Amino acid sequence: MSWKPEVEELARREAFAERMGGEERVERARAAGRLTVRERIERLLDPGTFRETGALAGRSAYDENGRLVEVRPSNFVCGRGEIDRRAVIVGGDDFTVRGGAADGAVGDKQGWAERAALAGRRPIVRLVDGTGGGGSVKTNKKLARSYLPVLFGWETSVELMSTVPVVAAALGPVAGLGAARVAASHFSVMVRETSQVFVAGPPVVRRALGREVGKEELGGHRIHARGSGAVDNEAESEEEAFAQIRAFLSYLPGSVYEAPPRVEPDDDPGRAEEALLSIVPRDRRKTYDVRELLGLVLDRGSLFEMSRHYGRAVVTGLARLDGYAVGVLAHDPRVAAGAIDADESEKIVRFFDLCDTFHLPLVYFVDNPGFMVGVEAERRGAIRKGVRAVTAAYQASVPRVSILIRKVFGVGGGLHAGPGLLGRYAWPSAEWGSLPIEGGVEAAYRRRLEASDDPDALRAQLESELSGLRSPFRTAEAFGVEEIIDPRRTRPLLVDFARQAHDLVRTRLGPKRRGARP
Repeated sequence: MSWKPEVEELARREAFAERMGGEERVERARAAGRLTVRERIERLLDPGTFRETGALAGRSAYDENGRLVEVRPSNFVCGRGEIDRRAVIVGGDDFTVRGGAADGAVGDKQGWAERAALAGRRPIVRLVDGTGGGGSVKTNKKLARSYLPVLFGWETSVELMSTVPVVAAALGPVAGLGAARVAASHFSVMVRETSQVFVAGPPVVRRALGREVGKEELGGHRIHARGSGAVDNEAESEEEAFAQIRAFLSYLPGSVYEAPPRVEPDDDPGRAEEALLSIVPRDRRKTYDVRELLGLVLDRGSLFEMSRHYGRAVVTGLARLDGYAVGVLAHDPRVAAGAIDADESEKIVRFFDLCDTFHLPLVYFVDNPGFMVGVEAERRGAIRKGVRAVTAAYQASVPRVSILIRKVFGVGGGLHAGPGLLGRYAWPSAEWGSLPIEGGVEAAYRRRLEASDDPDALRAQLESELSGLRSPFRTAEAFGVEEIIDPRRTRPLLVDFARQAHDLVRTRLGPKRRGARP
């Protein structure tokens, strides 16, 4: 009286699931250099930790005796696993079954994954390939009718954004709902030349707009990771994409109810780099490598940069100070002098939201000439989007510290302050004001310059008279800035900040606000 026959039947059905869309489709995918969904999950997670949910879900065929002869498994594979020994939920589209479209799904496995992540307060990783559970006109034929689109379960996806880290990888052509699932994340990555993301693919574009367009031109990595900012990062391969996911999650807590993790540091917290004394040129017309500067101050090799090719005048990323996880915001003076344009503003808003949601103390390296000026900046709405960025900074309550490296001008310069500011330190190279002196002279002394017989000489004279007033020591004399420091003291001060900030965030755990933006 054993249940062995049923156990053997269970194994047989599990074997059907392992076949996915069939040998021919699997081999075709591998020949194109793509991994199957099960291979992807295996390479993302710690070995041996994946516990699948819903493996038996599928469309079955039985013979006249009621014996199962064939199963086409659901095109979504999901379950629990671990990344660096921390629990996560993972779900991936199986493009070998109906290309990942809705009519290849069985049951609400995708919804289960989202609800399991929310209920268990675990990060969720979406491996998106195809429409990601989105629609297909073949569904209309099967139903013999059309259907009203409703985003079932989207309320769960929205709440996930303010509760647990949400990560998405676009691993092939991704359209419609699949593209939305990629965008509705805290971090997203796509693979160069393999992944494309679009609202609708080339056939729909051709019929709607009468334009022939290829998948890469429509939604490749140059469009989104280097253009629109719809996807944060790009990767050379799927393996590199998985490495980026693992790295991103290593800085974040499992949920907003936990503090960001600390790793055992392998760097001297008191390290004082001599190169910091000369990294900023005395000639104000010359630039420097801000990433080199960050490397001299943060734990060695710890900077994980996000959206590097979008809003390039601003650098955003995650890093460590004495092993403590922090968010890092900086300006790149080699790109538009570090000015904040529309793209930079949107990048800053997302970054402040990320840090505030997950209690990541924020370190801001300030070399900010303010909002971008000019006709094109005005057309792009730089002021409106810039004000939104400043507002996000003042809405955030996460502890922060600002290192004033060089320029701090105008309304945009106000980003460096706001609630949660635990420290503000200026380097001797810093300067600030409502306007830079050069442009300010043109605005403030316009009539004198227009009336002068030698406006160039007068302009030079006025700039010379005012240049002495730009010294940060003048501001310090009036206690307009709290402290000017030797640049070599920056890392020890930031390590002290990180320790204090992490003590503070442990007293403030829980959601900051509902419905954080993707």
